[in-house]
Amino acid sequence: MKWRQVRSIQFIIVASFTLITVIVMLFVSFVVYDKFANTAEQNAVLNNQQIIDQVKFNLESYVSGIGAFFEIIDDRLNRSGGLPVKELQEQLDTIRMTRDDVVSMAIFTIDGQLIQSIPSQMQRRNTSLTEQSWFTAAVQAPEQLSYSPPHIQNLFEGAYKWVVSLSKGMTYHRSGIGEKGILLIDVNFKTIDDLCQRVTLGGKGYVYLIDSMGNLVYHPQQQLIYNGLKYENVEQVLKYTYGSYIDRSGGVERLITVKTVNPLGWKVVGVSYMDELVTTQQEIGGFLFWLLAAVLGFVLIVSFVLSARISHPIKRLERTMRLVEKGVFSVHMEMSGAEEVKQLTSRFNLMVARIHQLMDQIIVEQETKRKNELDILQAQIHPHFLYNTLNSVVRLAGSGRTDDVVTMISSLSKFFRISLSKGQHIISVQEELEHVKHYLIIQNIRFKHQFSYEIEAEERILNSRTLKLILQPIVENAIQHGIEGSADEGCIRISAREVDGKLLFKVSDNGAGIPPPRLEAIQAGRVESRQGSGVGLRNVKERLQLYYGLAYGLEIESQPDVGTAVTMWLPLEREDES
Repeated sequence: MKWRQVRSIQFIIVASFTLITVIVMLFVSFVVYDKFANTAEQNAVLNNQQIIDQVKFNLESYVSGIGAFFEIIDDRLNRSGGLPVKELQEQLDTIRMTRDDVVSMAIFTIDGQLIQSIPSQMQRRNTSLTEQSWFTAAVQAPEQLSYSPPHIQNLFEGAYKWVVSLSKGMTYHRSGIGEKGILLIDVNFKTIDDLCQRVTLGGKGYVYLIDSMGNLVYHPQQQLIYNGLKYENVEQVLKYTYGSYIDRSGGVERLITVKTVNPLGWKVVGVSYMDELVTTQQEIGGFLFWLLAAVLGFVLIVSFVLSARISHPIKRLERTMRLVEKGVFSVHMEMSGAEEVKQLTSRFNLMVARIHQLMDQIIVEQETKRKNELDILQAQIHPHFLYNTLNSVVRLAGSGRTDDVVTMISSLSKFFRISLSKGQHIISVQEELEHVKHYLIIQNIRFKHQFSYEIEAEERILNSRTLKLILQPIVENAIQHGIEGSADEGCIRISAREVDGKLLFKVSDNGAGIPPPRLEAIQAGRVESRQGSGVGLRNVKERLQLYYGLAYGLEIESQPDVGTAVTMWLPLEREDES
């Protein structure tokens, strides 16, 4: 079957058009993608360098401003008469207030003794001041302005802020004598932090700072690095003063861009993820993919249309024949296509119509045959029941029970009158109940009043229509298999009512009941009646479903030594509807 599909005309046409189009489009797409991908990558690298250059420029401008501020303070101290002076304290505090990022200023001796702090604060003890980096840098290179790495300010009591310390050697006057000292200005690191945080390199990229020794100055994920959950290859970064390279140390390709901030010696490092930098490449690839898909779809449509005009009528005939194979005979094909195909379609329609006609004829014959079999089986009630009843009449007459004889003969005549019903299969509910009532009268006399019976029916359903002789076989089973042979007096209850728009008959007795294994066999249809009239439960169920459909039938509930109840469901048909 697969080989036949491959060799079909439609497949050859579609495959040829598609293959040629795909080859051409793949070649063009590869050339265009390669050209644009390289250009996009170069543009991404250039864009990153420009962003990092801007960060470097902003940091250098900020450091330059801080340096100028430091020189102003240094100059003001050099021109003062001596320390400490209250007026000088106020002037320096006023100058400090001009910059929000200046946290504090302080002057120390070479030995680390605090001379003056702005604003005035209490120095903390045990700060190891002379061992701190900004102090040692100012001692070793007093003429050079030194910048410390970010740290927690721990010199003075109060708030502990994250600061960068600027320090330089100076000469101050005390009692007219010039002495060497160190000027310290602590700058809030938040300003530098904000400059770096505002920079984004794609969705996942970021910027971080390191000093000349490779120590982290700023990193947006600094806690992860300190906890060992993230790693930055700073050894490789230290090899570059500026430039870009691809880093694969973390298992993910990242574009690293490095710039050096003067005069700090810090390095601004931009990290961009290559999967984001090639977004343009992906967009180009996506565009080419959809272009290829659109062209391929157009070619497929054209080739399908051309090939369908040739092969579609034959395929339609093949599909219709498969439906017929599955038993669907209501199909009818419209004649279209070439003349030869029209002739095939016409012959096929005639063949299917003839098969459908023969199938309907067989179904009608089988249903008629089944109904006749049930009618014949039902007719067996008459001679069997008549023989037993007349035999009982003879015994009653011989014993002088004339009243019972009259009752039995009267009920027998009415029983047969309703049984015949002028050959009709459908009678009223009232007639069906009357029929089973006369049957019970006769059987009650025959069995010497061994049981009692009750018949209840709703008034509004008495004129409804029902299939005749469906209660009598159920009652017969109740007498023979439930009540006959029981030591206690039996009771048979028959009811008829309307439930949810359906007609419900229920026959119940208090007899011996049915053992579970036999009840299961009866419900499965594996047991037939071998006594009485021969019209068992299964036959009643078949008659109901034959006339009314599989949605209707009977249900059996039974418990040993408790009794049996048989429920029959029929459609509720009024007399005018029947």
